[in-house]
Amino acid sequence: MTDATASSTVRSRLERALRATLGGEVAFDDYSRHLFSRDASMYSIMPLGVVFPRHADDVVAAVKAAGELGVPILPRGAGTSLAGQTVGPGLVLDLSRHLHRIIDIDPVARTALVEPGVVQDQLNQAAAAHGLMFGPDTSTSNRATIGGMIGNNSAGSGSLTFGMTIDHVRALDVVLSDGSRARFEPVDEAERKRRAAAPTLAGRIYRDLSTLVTGNEKTITAGMPAFWRRACGYRLDRLVGFGPDNRFDLAKFVVGAEGTLVVVTRALVDLVPRPRHTVFAVGHFTSTPAAISATMDALSCEPHQVELMDRTILDLSRQKIEYAELGNILVGDPDALLFVSFTGDDEAELAAKVDRLAALWQRNGHGYHTLRAIEPAEQAALLKVRKSSLGLLMAAGESTRRPLAFMEDTAVDPARLAEYTARLTEILDEHQLKAGFYGHCSVGCLHVRPFVDVTEPDEVAKMRAVAEEVKDLVIAYGGVNSSEHGDGLARSEFNREIFGDELYEAMREVKRIFDPGTLMNPGKIVDAPPMTENLRDRDALPLAGPLTTTLRFDVVGGMRGAADRCMNIGLCRKSTAGVMCPSYIATRSEEHSTRGRANALVKALSEADPHTALGGERLHGILDLCLMCKACKSECPMSVDMAALKAETLAHHHEVHGIPLRSRLFASIRTVNRIGSATAPLSNLLGRLGFLRRFVERALGITAARPLPKFERVNLLRWFRRRQPAPSNSGTLTWLADSFTTFTEPHIGRAAIELLERAGWRVELAAGGCCGRASLSKGLVDDAKRKASALVTSLAAGTSPIVGAEPSCVFMLTDEHAALLPGSPAVQAVGERVGQVEQLLGEAIDAGRLRLRTDSWLNGRRILFHGHCHQKAEVGTAAALALLRRIPGAQVVEVDAGCCGMAGSFGFESEHYEMSLAVGRDRLFPMLDAEPEDTVVAATGVSCRQQIFHGAGRTAWHPVELIRETLA
Repeated sequence: MTDATASSTVRSRLERALRATLGGEVAFDDYSRHLFSRDASMYSIMPLGVVFPRHADDVVAAVKAAGELGVPILPRGAGTSLAGQTVGPGLVLDLSRHLHRIIDIDPVARTALVEPGVVQDQLNQAAAAHGLMFGPDTSTSNRATIGGMIGNNSAGSGSLTFGMTIDHVRALDVVLSDGSRARFEPVDEAERKRRAAAPTLAGRIYRDLSTLVTGNEKTITAGMPAFWRRACGYRLDRLVGFGPDNRFDLAKFVVGAEGTLVVVTRALVDLVPRPRHTVFAVGHFTSTPAAISATMDALSCEPHQVELMDRTILDLSRQKIEYAELGNILVGDPDALLFVSFTGDDEAELAAKVDRLAALWQRNGHGYHTLRAIEPAEQAALLKVRKSSLGLLMAAGESTRRPLAFMEDTAVDPARLAEYTARLTEILDEHQLKAGFYGHCSVGCLHVRPFVDVTEPDEVAKMRAVAEEVKDLVIAYGGVNSSEHGDGLARSEFNREIFGDELYEAMREVKRIFDPGTLMNPGKIVDAPPMTENLRDRDALPLAGPLTTTLRFDVVGGMRGAADRCMNIGLCRKSTAGVMCPSYIATRSEEHSTRGRANALVKALSEADPHTALGGERLHGILDLCLMCKACKSECPMSVDMAALKAETLAHHHEVHGIPLRSRLFASIRTVNRIGSATAPLSNLLGRLGFLRRFVERALGITAARPLPKFERVNLLRWFRRRQPAPSNSGTLTWLADSFTTFTEPHIGRAAIELLERAGWRVELAAGGCCGRASLSKGLVDDAKRKASALVTSLAAGTSPIVGAEPSCVFMLTDEHAALLPGSPAVQAVGERVGQVEQLLGEAIDAGRLRLRTDSWLNGRRILFHGHCHQKAEVGTAAALALLRRIPGAQVVEVDAGCCGMAGSFGFESEHYEMSLAVGRDRLFPMLDAEPEDTVVAATGVSCRQQIFHGAGRTAWHPVELIRETLA
């Protein structure tokens, strides 16, 4: 029997055993395995299969079944590990999908009992009601799971105050390598002996581990790196003398073990008081070394954190709408920033500390300006960019030359950081490597990621040489090789040199005690392969086969290169803010995240016949729940444009399987709406007669549960021809008569045109055809190209600004038309003329060309605004909010509710109807339900207004309607 046959036999037997015993899902197909072959590191290893446990019993069953067949176990949270901890050849346990309950919060004891899949921000939101929080503050807090933080011993920017995860773990419920359960918690010597007497694996651990520690106390004390902030090796130092409180504490001992010793199923963690106030001093510096040199002055003022950000990160932030606001508040053009925060209950005292630091820096010649950020609103842009530094740096990679995490987690005493960094820079310069710098100066930890192409053997050799030199430099400076990101596959190889032979052998014995069969995430911390094995870009997948695409993908590698931009940092798994990724938020399934879809496409595009692979049904199922909201284009630091990738994939699927009638119908929405308007009110019977709706649902799959839009007989075109235009003195303006506010909501178009004409514009109507949005969303790319060409041709002759009411149509002219008609001068010329009607109206109000009443019914009313996803992705919502805030007396609040879930035709499709509502129920509907009846709801998108009415029973106004209501 060949190795391949044996592996296939084991996989089949394991899959059958798991399906027979687990309540959670079991996935052994090639796509699922591929999705879990990667994490946020530079590594990739194909697992045997994936399971999604629903409870601790499932974890036990999975460990036992795998153990009986000698299959390794790999517990995994968000898969955001940077050193390769969560990739391996065995059975992956995705503990994030179902095991995410906050079981209890005890505000008196200041503890939380949680399952391992609970996300840090999720816990912090729940604890905030009691004035508490989980202390370690990672930059990935919106997707990092508590279980992953325990496995990694995560820290974050606030570790100077709160320490590391190990300092906040009280007790753990775990599954051991033989499938038995244990509870780890601090115990005195009598209790340790009682537990050690048990004839179980847990008994052996309590017995043999104690003997190991007692016999190696001098070795442990001498061999452990002196610097406190470390996330490397096994924490035998925590058991020497049974720890500082004379307790044998296995809960803290397994923190940072990277899943190599146990699987955590529940955790009792400490909470800390949430500071009432946080203020920032942001130092501006002309170089990174100058910023680092200012660290000790900052530390003398007793800060909460001192964070560095270099020019590489700053320049990248300016290129993205999501983060561009930071550039508006900086002074000059700094090469580096130091973010210094102070926390406490007395805001005046904290502000005084900021002033003291600013004066100290000025006196000692550090930096050229100190920005004071006292209020939360002032700090938002700073914190957003700081937390996104990793993703922004990853986005700077080109093709296979990427910023890699192989030596970026070192830490030394902050007093020696400037000298250490200078030596580190010399190493990089000697090897001609470019790198970005950011990190935690307060604890001597800088994240430095050199750009390396691991597809080139010489580059791999250079990477290894640099890793070894940096490791030696760390040892020379008394620091640690890993201070918060762990050992994984990147650094475990060097642990013998870091700890010395005796201590390393003691750690190998720890592994044997806990895991006699070497089944728990082998190859991490001890007995690791060389750091240059299993490299993602070099070893994982073959190059893509030939493929002709209809859309243009302006990256090296074409469509595959566009998908492979994803570096798996997992920002698309966030669930408490922003838009991305709506269907992941609803399902918590990896394959329904942008990351999962991108990785699935990379696999398909690596097949010998990628065209056929793109037509595969498994891939189609993975992409099916993508709402094409385009949030990933702006919120993903790598700008993975899944909407474009899905449209192209659907086009190939249609070529293989044919185009469904429903897709043709939705793609022809302008024609449908025009005919519906022409035949109204008769055409509206379809929406009112139940038997007709049920027939349409059976025939086309258009759900009968959702109201259909109402066709208007007097549509925008008819009204425009009959109206009496106002005199113009501000020039000519082109109004894009989209398919919706023309035929089903013409009152919005009328309101906008009346306002524009009152402001002095001469309005021309662009009603020549569809922009192609509906066709593109259904994968009818050639049809979209024809419609785009016709519309662009009709608009190209003009020179006036172009505005409209429907963001998905307006921004089609500035984005997708360029991909549909690459290189077209007309597309570029038309796109440059596109603007926002909200901005024009705001300017007209400010100039006095439009006057708003102070006694309108909106005076004193609260207005809740929900922006369209495409609007957020392309230009943001600032102009719409600014327009609404010009209404006298109105209180305008933006809803941070992500996608509404409607997504054009998606919410009308029978198989997607419930998912559409589930997305709305995540944040949007609850926020609307919490508002008083007199709150006015505003939304720019037609789909958003439909969803708000259907899902929350509220009527949503377009902002231009509300301005029209207040016009004097």
